Amino acid sequence: MITVKPIAGALGAEVEGVDLSRPLNPALVAQLRQAWLRHLVIFFRDQPLTSEQYLAFAQHFGAPADYPMLKGIAGFPKIIEVKKLEHERINFGGLWHSDTTYLDTPPMASMLLARETPPHGGDTLFANMYLAWDALSDAMRRMLRELKAVNSSAKADASKTREDRVRADGKPAPEFSAEHPVARTHPETGRVALYVNPGHTVRFSGMTEEESRPLLDYLFQHQVRPEFTCRFGWRPGSIALWDNRCTQHNPVNDYHGYRRVMHRITLAGDRPA
Repeated sequence: MITVKPIAGALGAEVEGVDLSRPLNPALVAQLRQAWLRHLVIFFRDQPLTSEQYLAFAQHFGAPADYPMLKGIAGFPKIIEVKKLEHERINFGGLWHSDTTYLDTPPMASMLLARETPPHGGDTLFANMYLAWDALSDAMRRMLRELKAVNSSAKADASKTREDRVRADGKPAPEFSAEHPVARTHPETGRVALYVNPGHTVRFSGMTEEESRPLLDYLFQHQVRPEFTCRFGWRPGSIALWDNRCTQHNPVNDYHGYRRVMHRITLAGDRPA
């Protein structure tokens, strides 16, 4: 028996009563997936998994995928280490975003397992893009349904949050670009989510950046209104699994002088529609 406890009104729930180091039967996996689809991001506490166990758990939800520009840990190429050291000031992915929307097929989901956490700070914020879409006016939704957005890995704000990692070998980072619908229909729930983000979206297809900027700036502010969000505080052994098709996240960079190490698995997705 598992217990699913929402942590906020908008999204997010902690799942209790399961040991993820042990094999999971199909009925339990189905129960966890339903909780995930309902709450968009689910959290587990006190799960000090080995890399083998962590990967096995992830595979219940989807196929682990490579992460652009980054290599995995030794022996586990699908597990990426995300870390900020004591002397560093910039954290990885430190702004609101959906993961790698500059790819033609962005990931379905992402998962983080906390290995080392600071004594305070280092929380992650999540936002519900279903609610962001639903809260727009009818006229705005009609207009946005006709638009596609251009997403780029070279957007300046995003590249600053990973500059020291992707250029550690002295080579310039490759650039990726993709167009996706502004209104994305979730393939499992059928709900519509607002699918632009300040980390990667640079303009609307067929428009210049200057023409796109006023509306994008409004949407970027609108989609992370406090009532659309939740906040999760990490401890070693904590796991978060979020639906990249209908959420955004933002790791808070408020723990300078301390070390934070996370292991990340990305799950392959499909082309947004």
